[in-house]
Amino acid sequence: MVIKNPQTTVNSQTAANPQPAVKAEKEVVVKKPEIKKVPANPVRQKKKDDAVQSDKVKIIPLGGLGEVGKNITLIEYKDDIIIIDCGLAFPDDDDMPGVDLVIPDMTYIEKRKDKIKGVVITHGHEDHIGALPYLFKIMDSNVYASRMTLGLVENKMLEHKITNKIKLNAVIAGQKIKLGVFEVEFISTNHSVADAMALSIQTPMGIIVHTGDFKIDCTPVQGKMIDLAHFGQIGKKGVLALLSDSTNAERAGYTMSESKVGESIDGIFRRSNGKRIIVTTFASNVDRVQQIIGIAAKYNRKIAISGRSMINVVKIASSLGYMKIAPGQLIELSDVGKHPPGKVAVISTGSQGEPMSALYRMAFSDHKNIEIGSSDVIIISASPIPGNEKLVTRVINALMKAGAEVVYESLAEIHASGHACQEELKLMLGIVRPKYFIPVHGEYKHLKKHAALGQLMGVENKNIFMMENGKVLEIDKVSARISGSVTSGQLLVDGIGVGDVGSVVLRDRKLLSEDGLMIVVAALTKEGTLAAGPDIVSRGFVYVKENEEMMYEIKQLVKNTIIKCKTDNVREWSAIKGAIKDAVSDLLYAKTKRKPMVLPILEQVSH
Repeated sequence: MVIKNPQTTVNSQTAANPQPAVKAEKEVVVKKPEIKKVPANPVRQKKKDDAVQSDKVKIIPLGGLGEVGKNITLIEYKDDIIIIDCGLAFPDDDDMPGVDLVIPDMTYIEKRKDKIKGVVITHGHEDHIGALPYLFKIMDSNVYASRMTLGLVENKMLEHKITNKIKLNAVIAGQKIKLGVFEVEFISTNHSVADAMALSIQTPMGIIVHTGDFKIDCTPVQGKMIDLAHFGQIGKKGVLALLSDSTNAERAGYTMSESKVGESIDGIFRRSNGKRIIVTTFASNVDRVQQIIGIAAKYNRKIAISGRSMINVVKIASSLGYMKIAPGQLIELSDVGKHPPGKVAVISTGSQGEPMSALYRMAFSDHKNIEIGSSDVIIISASPIPGNEKLVTRVINALMKAGAEVVYESLAEIHASGHACQEELKLMLGIVRPKYFIPVHGEYKHLKKHAALGQLMGVENKNIFMMENGKVLEIDKVSARISGSVTSGQLLVDGIGVGDVGSVVLRDRKLLSEDGLMIVVAALTKEGTLAAGPDIVSRGFVYVKENEEMMYEIKQLVKNTIIKCKTDNVREWSAIKGAIKDAVSDLLYAKTKRKPMVLPILEQVSH
């Protein structure tokens, strides 16, 4: 594919705050999918259609509301639709055993794929881009995002071997693109991944602002502070609706600056002279990783990278110029042992305690290159995602047992959230001054708290909409209302299967994990007489050799049940299996107060 830098559109509306010209870089030929620059577009003249009161713009969230992750929202007007983000969520191991990923149900999109004018991505986190490969298995589309975001998207497309004609279009803050009747403008924001952007979407009904995930960082590690002035300019024009990130709506005050994290990590490096330092953080947090690399260089330490996702992000960020590593500073992980502990640092994945992650394998002495000991200082520069607390605690305990010093968030200021807290959320509401307000991105409690902040900032209660996934918000020139719903929900990804694991399969998996399985095998004649067996196989329930008396009772019960079925002239095998299953289940519960899955297997034999 051909990667080119985008150009900024300058016109009468943006001349007051012109963007610097961007010189085109030398073309680099790589593989599909193709990234091309977005051509400049003139500012669309606003239509005067006040007379057509039946016209409506629809806002349809298919994910990301009432949950953390799986973010995807549709903006629809007549025959034109744009998609904002397309992310995944990670499964709850207690409720979804064996499931790898959770993605949005895209039935509504698939039925209207001819109306899709483009996919617009706010930033490169998995909960905003992770489901794109599954979207592109049902449709083709243009994708618009920043260069860093597209680098992560491209890598994901190649991993999934997406070969259809997906065009990845690089845009920059301040640029406007035309997608059908919509004109989308990109606005620079701060987040925990580089090049995050908000969206200002001009529709026939008015301007819709989508913040994406954001915070207000006055001292970012690289790039500029969020463009609050531009949000203010849009607010003065009049904003029809604001969709704003609610993740940190329960937290008072302001979010800590990413620069403060660097200061804290620098202090740990300074006092850890002579010890090896291992830092784990989110792979996508390019600014955090860049700070760690810079601090390591300051203290003359070599850097090694551990974990596939971390290696991929460092490679992408470095190639695009978002990360700088001094020549000779980066070493292979296999060479870490060749350097004194005080002269090396390792940047690793595993901040969430994920089994099989690099840090997890280090903690439990299963890593090929790193063995943890008393000469190690481990910095966990991340906060646990809700549900991961036990996993993280388990890893911390294992690292400490191995003799390492472990520094985590509650002990030092070594992590900063990428999401706005209450004062920042109120500032956004005050600057944008929307007519309608829709809290997005978060569990119900986060959305509810954000809605209360909206009221506090002067948005009328009737104009605040607590949306749910699949609900349709219709806005015309006069009013807004929730009018019905569309197909939505979640699809579970297990291996290469998408959607083939449903509630019944999950129920069976949960039952198997809790109480195990008992298989009853018997051979019957055509007339229903027992010819051989029954044989009993137990897995995850009881050890057969230590429970021979109970096994004998089960066999006798099965024999009697088969005889009764023949006496009662029951000939259907499904009915015989059902009778065996019920009888054995009742016996097992009476004796053990447990309910294993009982699976009868019957074979027909000739005389």
